[in-house]
Amino acid sequence: MIGRLRGTLLERQPGSILLDVGGVGYEAAVSLHTFSSLPPVGSTASVEVVTVLRENALELFAFADLAEKQAFALLRTVSGIGPRMAIAVLSGIRVEELARAVADEDARRLTAIPGIGRKTAERMILDLRGKLEPAPSSKSAPSLAEDDAVEALVGLGYRRGEAEKAARAATAAGASGLEDVLRRALSGLVKAAGG
Repeated sequence: MIGRLRGTLLERQPGSILLDVGGVGYEAAVSLHTFSSLPPVGSTASVEVVTVLRENALELFAFADLAEKQAFALLRTVSGIGPRMAIAVLSGIRVEELARAVADEDARRLTAIPGIGRKTAERMILDLRGKLEPAPSSKSAPSLAEDDAVEALVGLGYRRGEAEKAARAATAAGASGLEDVLRRALSGLVKAAGG
């Protein structure tokens, strides 16, 4: 079983990647969140991997972090959710938000994910309750400005993790509104890089 890969990113497109590890190209399905957090083609990338063996195929599913890999494994325990649907769910909702929706029994939020109907959303809530850790309650949900700032920073080439951290720090420092959050987050990232 393949559990983790590190190599040169040969191809990167929404939904899949091709990673060269010692001369062997591994193709893996990825969520949109993992896709957006990966470095540019030609860079070295590390991904967590789940190997799925089917009757007629061996498939790899890659994740930017352990939290998403664990959420993928838990989603597959829900009746009616296979690996492809689990990837689709993780493309439609972040792990923290999924945990919050399950903890709050928010079926409406889950049915907003493409391909998830009311019955599947209710099954997810029932089967995943207590298994996904929601974000600590002391941490407020990210604001719309914070989310937009993260997307803008990712678009500028920053990794999603560092973009989220910088936007969170900007909001915690009192920034409000997209322009203010973005300006302070960029300033923090430049300082952290020693610029």
